Amino acid sequence: MNLNPRYYDAVLSLVGGAMSGPTDGPISRMHFDDNEIAGIKDGHTLPSESEINAEMIRLQAEYDAQEYARNRQAEYPTIAELTVALYDTDDKSAVEAKRAAVKAKYPKPE
Repeated sequence: MNLNPRYYDAVLSLVGGAMSGPTDGPISRMHFDDNEIAGIKDGHTLPSESEINAEMIRLQAEYDAQEYARNRQAEYPTIAELTVALYDTDDKSAVEAKRAAVKAKYPKPE
């Protein structure tokens, strides 16, 4: 997940993806931020507010745990730099040094 989890993400996670848009003819509709976004498909029930809140906390913790990866991604060498490095030894050394510096700056939590 690239963005902070939302209420919608928590509901979607809890119902195992058994949500549909208005064009799918959902049985019951849910409203998120005053917009009708999705409905729950047959055979699934809307999770309780406490279940949704607990899932939002879990999803947020999962998102927070990946901060180092998002930070690394923003500073890693570009695809173009990596492609050039495949054919040039000097460029390859520079790319490896850049990656090592980024990994040292944003260590993976244990």
